[in-house]
Amino acid sequence: MNRELIVRSSPDAVDFALLKDGKLIELHKEEDNNNFSVGDIFLAKIRKPVTGLNAAFVNVGYEKDAFLHYHDLGPQLSSMLKFIKKVRTGRLKDFALKDFPFEKDIDKNGSINDVIKANQSLLVQIVKEPISTKGPRISSELSIAGRYLVMVPFSDRVSVSQKIASKEEKDRLIRLVKSIKPKGFGVIIRTVAEGKKVAELDKDLQNLFSKWITMCKKLQRAPHPSKVLVELNRASSILRDVFNDSFTGIYVDDETLFNQIKDYVHEIAPEKESIVKQYSGPAPIFEKFGIERQIKTSFGRTASMSRGAYLVIEHTEALHVIDVNSGNRSNKAKNQEDTALEVNMLAATEIARQLRLRDMGGIIVVDFIDMTRGEHRRKLFDHLRNEMKDDRAKHKILPPSKFGLVQITRQRVRPEMNIKTSEENPNGTGAEVEAPIVLIDHIQSDLERILKGDHKNNGIVLNIHPFIAAYLTKGFPSIRSKWFKTYKKWVKVQPRDAYKYLEYRFKDKDGKTIRP
Repeated sequence: MNRELIVRSSPDAVDFALLKDGKLIELHKEEDNNNFSVGDIFLAKIRKPVTGLNAAFVNVGYEKDAFLHYHDLGPQLSSMLKFIKKVRTGRLKDFALKDFPFEKDIDKNGSINDVIKANQSLLVQIVKEPISTKGPRISSELSIAGRYLVMVPFSDRVSVSQKIASKEEKDRLIRLVKSIKPKGFGVIIRTVAEGKKVAELDKDLQNLFSKWITMCKKLQRAPHPSKVLVELNRASSILRDVFNDSFTGIYVDDETLFNQIKDYVHEIAPEKESIVKQYSGPAPIFEKFGIERQIKTSFGRTASMSRGAYLVIEHTEALHVIDVNSGNRSNKAKNQEDTALEVNMLAATEIARQLRLRDMGGIIVVDFIDMTRGEHRRKLFDHLRNEMKDDRAKHKILPPSKFGLVQITRQRVRPEMNIKTSEENPNGTGAEVEAPIVLIDHIQSDLERILKGDHKNNGIVLNIHPFIAAYLTKGFPSIRSKWFKTYKKWVKVQPRDAYKYLEYRFKDKDGKTIRP
């Protein structure tokens, strides 16, 4: 299994595509104006507790107040409030917590009004980004994530990822971490820590401890509200969470990002630094790796699978519904039950990919093709769970019901990735889609103006939608051949998957746009 991370930079955003054996499995976007990323820590002020919701609304600087439920306060809330007050007033200079006296844990079934009050200062962490009309969801049970460990202030508990199967390895890691962790801090041991030595774990822990000290130094003069600890940029956080020995390439089209990612990979895996490469080819980076085409075929209402089968994906206010269709496969089948199993297994693999790709969350109901045999339903359930084991989002899958429905819940912490892939018919509603003659006339007119101007060399490239590119180059004589006969200049036609049907641009051999 080969994994590649492709990073595309633009003036206002950075796109990240994660490929598994060349197939797109995750797509992320980091926008410059996103000031409320998951993991960011804010010094905020309580706006008002709401008894009926057993929650409070908190001002974190977003246009709508953040929502903080009682169960997200954390058991050591009283200790945190005392710590913040002492730091803000300058009475506490040592932020290590080793000599800080902890308060009693709050009652897990208590009331919000008993533990916090309006206008109190509080450290909160974004656990769910603003989605639609809702403000961010926050927690005051802080955690600072590293490569191998997650550090939890105001705690002494050491826990280990359930994905580490070996009891001996779990015991070894817990023993090592207990010997190096600072007093007053809990630690969660991540899956990637499996097999690591104490020196690597200690280095990661010291890095997290330094982040905590740096954050605490900001508290005394920080206004309300203000961001006091910034989560890693999306590229580094993706690498931190998913990077392993199966990565064979990281390609970046921006020099600054390339240097940042190379430095981070050198820090977490020096032996893999050589796989980070700066891309400088003539074609856009997402075109080069076939990502634009996969985006167009993977998003939208339907998602195609092999040999005619397909999914229909619908989003309602309450949940997502996915319908599995066999397409034309049932006509070729000798046994309906075996065909249903085969299509359902293919669909389970594609559904696991679609959930990660679109970052779908909440309740998902899948209507698989009915199967009468119990062993087939069990086989499908086990296959779906296995396909989703690499999904970083928390999820739960229920076995197929007697109606063939599978219910999935999946954690949603960011807005769903939704890309519009359908285009309006340029010839009008109900008209047959064909290469518009008017468009060809426009292109030819622009070409004439370019050739009459200062641009006299042969380095003219026409970037255009693949359908129109085929219309210009196919047949004998092709339209492009007629242009060569008329103007004595050869035009290279370059299909662009990302372009809309009527979109085109002329460029020179260096990739610079030529204005007609």
